[in-house]
Amino acid sequence: QEQLVESGGGLVQAGASLRLSCASSGLTVSNYAMGWFRQAPGKEREFVGAINWNGRVTHYAASLKERSTISRDNAKNMVYLHMNSLKLEDTGIYYCNALRVATGTAYWGQGTQVTVSS
Repeated sequence: QEQLVESGGGLVQAGASLRLSCASSGLTVSNYAMGWFRQAPGKEREFVGAINWNGRVTHYAASLKERSTISRDNAKNMVYLHMNSLKLEDTGIYYCNALRVATGTAYWGQGTQVTVSS
């Protein structure tokens, strides 16, 4: 069964950095573009960034581009999101997404909570 599991969230101070991880099982991640999304309290889920199947192409939300880096390790079936200079508004649940572009098949993880405190 296909599964994505995020980890690395928690309570962090404003200005700090964090790295979120997404572990996949039951699917070959090299067949998928991988993305990160987030949902702040009371708001809709929004796009953070994505990385293509071989890691050579990344795309980020304009407002997060300067502070975000997505990487992947297909051999380990892992995808990462690194964010620095965290702000209070970065608080939310962060979700990992796998998208097989050719078929439109997509999977979501359960999310990991990130809370940024002042």
